[in-house]
Amino acid sequence: MSTIGPFTVRPLDPEKDAELLHRWVTHPKAAFWMMQDATPRDVEREYARITAHEHHHAYLGLHDGEPAFLMEKYDPRYVELVGLYEPLPGDVGMHFLVAPTDRPVHGFTRAVITAVMEELFADPATRRLVVEPDVGNKAVHALNEAVGFVPEREIDKPEKRALLSFCTREQFEAARGASA
Repeated sequence: MSTIGPFTVRPLDPEKDAELLHRWVTHPKAAFWMMQDATPRDVEREYARITAHEHHHAYLGLHDGEPAFLMEKYDPRYVELVGLYEPLPGDVGMHFLVAPTDRPVHGFTRAVITAVMEELFADPATRRLVVEPDVGNKAVHALNEAVGFVPEREIDKPEKRALLSFCTREQFEAARGASA
C-alpha cells in the first residue's frame, strides 16, 4: 500500500492543460513518448484529438491536488492495437507518464502506475489491461512486471517496435499482495 499520498484523476482539458503537458512530453525523460519536438500547439491538437475520440480518453492525474501524471485509456479494438492482436472482451489499453521533477520521491512512479491501474480496474467491465511500450524502455518493462503485467510478444507498430503485455485483475491483485 502506498504511503505517498492521495491520487485523483480528472478529464484532461487540451486547451487549459497543453502548456503543462508540453513541458512533460518534451522533457528528455519522456523520450519514449515520442513528442520531443512538439510545439505547445502540437500537444494541444494531439490531446484535442484524443479527448474527442470515442475510444481514447486522456486524464490529468493529481497528487495532493497538484498535476503529477498523465493517464490515457483506450479501447484496443479501435485504437493503437487494431490488427496487432486479438482483443478479448474487457481489454483496456493504457498509457501513463509521470511528470518530470527536480525532487524525485522514491516509489512515486510505482505508486502512480498502481493508482492508474486501480482507476481502470474500478470499472467492473475491465478484465485485462494492455500495454505496448517501446522494446527499448527497460525501466517501464520492469515496472510493468512488478505490478502484474506479463509480456506476451514483440509487435511492430507504425511508430515503434513494442512489447505487448497484459495484466488481469487477478495478476494485479497478486502483485499488490506480493509487494505489501
